[in-house]
Order: sequence, then structure tokens, then C-alpha cells
Amino acid sequence: MEIPVREATAAEAGFFAAHGWVRLSRLIDPATAAALRERALEHLSERSREHRGPVDAAFGQSRDVAATDEAFAALALHPQMGRNAVRLLHGVRAVRVQVTNLLVKEAGEHGATEFHQDFPWMPMDRSAMLTVWLALADVPAGMGALRFYAGSHRHGLLGRSFTRPDDDQLTQHPWLKELELSPPLDLEAGDATVHHALTVHGAPANRHDRPRLSFTVTYFDADALYTGLPYAQTDGLGLQVNRPFEHERFPCLQP
Repeated sequence: MEIPVREATAAEAGFFAAHGWVRLSRLIDPATAAALRERALEHLSERSREHRGPVDAAFGQSRDVAATDEAFAALALHPQMGRNAVRLLHGVRAVRVQVTNLLVKEAGEHGATEFHQDFPWMPMDRSAMLTVWLALADVPAGMGALRFYAGSHRHGLLGRSFTRPDDDQLTQHPWLKELELSPPLDLEAGDATVHHALTVHGAPANRHDRPRLSFTVTYFDADALYTGLPYAQTDGLGLQVNRPFEHERFPCLQP
């Protein structure tokens, strides 16, 4: 499946650097998003609906979808996606794919996604990492598009969330409310938001009568070294501490 991906502009890269997030309108065209949506629904129909923790209560997911679906693999490994990630992260020579995911937030089944950072769990020795969150169908603001605290990526590691009740970032660090919160976003199919792994972000519950559907892919600095931190995705892969993530699970995209 051929998937056209547009280039991120210099202005978008500048906004990302300043705010820690950016909207990439029409990253792919709506027709391509519609085709991916049908594939996503097939994958998500097979997901477990057991809620085992706060993450499952916030959204459902189909992890590592690119490992089994050639269309999502083509998108995650698209050279322009790699070039965009390198441009937005600024200063990295190349990126690796960390994980791909299909996410669904069902009205009535899932609640709000607590405000959190992505990086505190990661076994990398540097935080140059971002996630592309692509809407596979229209996501009006009331459906639960992500929101971001602008500039929060400049404050370093703020701790883990989803480990116990009331450990979201706003409870741990009330001063975050002094930062600008991004406005509610109305996304069209094919639009994306991109956020840095240190950017504090969350999402309200879905208030519509249809599910919120998205595809996410996370990229990180190809020169990052493995720290050995316990992490389900990397445990048992034979990665060497203080060596790059040279493994088929983390394909490298050159700009």
C-alpha cells in the first residue's frame, strides 16, 4: 500500500521546539486514512476488553501493529516519517521506531487519559523521542483528542504516572497549571499531532457516540544507548547495556 506523507515545515519544527508539541494537518490524505481505518477496526475487534489498570481504563490498544500489518508498517517506516522525526527532534542524525500502536477510546467504556510524560518508563539513555498521533477518523474536540502543556518538555523528567491512584503529573506537580494548556483540537482524518516524550499530555473522555480511533508511532534517537532498565518491550531481546538498539524490533530510518 503506497502512503503519501507530507513534509513537516520549518515553521512546524519551530513550534514543536518551543512548545513540545505540534499539529501536522493533513499529514496523510483522508482517503488513505479511511483505508487504514478499516484495517484498524479489524485489529481492534480482536483486542482484549479486560481492564487491568489505569491505562486500560483510559483507552484500548493493539500494540506493535506494524509487526503484523504491512500497511501500518509502510507508514511507520516511510522515509518521510523518518525525515519529519529527525527535523522535529533537531540534532539527531537518524531515528529508530520504538513502538507502533492502534488506540481506541470508546464512549462509555473509557475515561480520561491522565496527564503524564511518556519517557520516565523508557530504557534509553537520552530523551530525544517523539510520538506521532494520527487520527484515522475525524476527531472533534469532544471525542478526546490529546492536549499538551506547552513547554513542559523543558522541565526534564517529572516522574512516572499510572502506578497508583492520584499520581498524574498535575497532582504531583501543581505548578504545571501555570503553563499554557493547548486548546481543544478538532482533527480531521489524516491530521496528526506530534509530542515530545517529555511533554506532559493527556486527553478527556470521549463524549461522542462513536469511538476515537488513532494510529501512533514513536521514534527515538538512533544513537541512544540501552540502559538495561527493566521494560517489557526490551526484556529478553539480548540488548547490550551501553550499546545502541541494534535489533530488528527497532528499525532505523535515515534522513
